[in-house]
Amino acid sequence: MTTATPATSNPAQPPSTSLPPDPLTQRNRAVWSVGDFDRIAAGYREEAARFVERLGLARGERVLDVACGTGNLTLPAARAGARVHGVDIAAQLLDTARARAAAEGLAVSFEEGNAESLAAADGSHATLISMFGVMFAPRPERVAAELLRVVAPGGRIALANWTPGSFVGDMLRAHTARVPPPAGVPSALAWGDDTSVRERFAAARSVTLTRRTLRFRFPVPPAGVARLFCEAYGPTLRTLEALDPRGREGLYGDLVELWTRANLATDGTTQVDSEYLEVLVRR
Repeated sequence: MTTATPATSNPAQPPSTSLPPDPLTQRNRAVWSVGDFDRIAAGYREEAARFVERLGLARGERVLDVACGTGNLTLPAARAGARVHGVDIAAQLLDTARARAAAEGLAVSFEEGNAESLAAADGSHATLISMFGVMFAPRPERVAAELLRVVAPGGRIALANWTPGSFVGDMLRAHTARVPPPAGVPSALAWGDDTSVRERFAAARSVTLTRRTLRFRFPVPPAGVARLFCEAYGPTLRTLEALDPRGREGLYGDLVELWTRANLATDGTTQVDSEYLEVLVRR
């Protein structure tokens, strides 16, 4: 007769201490993991390239693109010769960014990550960039602290954030008027307010703010752009999911009206200007 040996735990495997998933992080990831954001980003690639050009990046400069999306800033920075690493909360967007970089033969590394808790070491990057990205994280105080932490002393943070009075500000309010954000989450548009930005970077050496205008360019009429956002833009898709059929029709109508009213083109395409705040922080 044999005696079974009692099962024992593996001493090399410590008990799990992982925290439960954070609902705000999960929500943010879910918003940006649906649709096809690259179709939206294509509408302002020219301005993204100009944003990077103004930075005058040096060859070999270590650059971190936070909330990099499909690479609107990452790729121009790599073309300039910088050593660029892109981080985004949505794996789907990173897949597109990797494909775009590979198609151009650009040496760029990408990583799934959260702007509120970056994996980068303290002071590890000379320049940190983000265009209409970190402004959508739900806890801005955590974001600002992380951006300052990972930039080297004397380094810089360069952000592009939609302003409250911009066309995109109007469009975002059309969404939140129908489906309000979770309680306690501040408006993403506060990142485009001078006072709020200066308060968030109060620990920095300097903060320079410049208002600029971006022109969206889409080869379809305004109703087609509204349809594009309903099909491809994560925040619009998630808002539509939360609405009944009448509400969905209402939001689509709101978007058609906004793009039609602001359209500058007369040739059947859509060209719309939207203000943004360019933020340059010196650590």
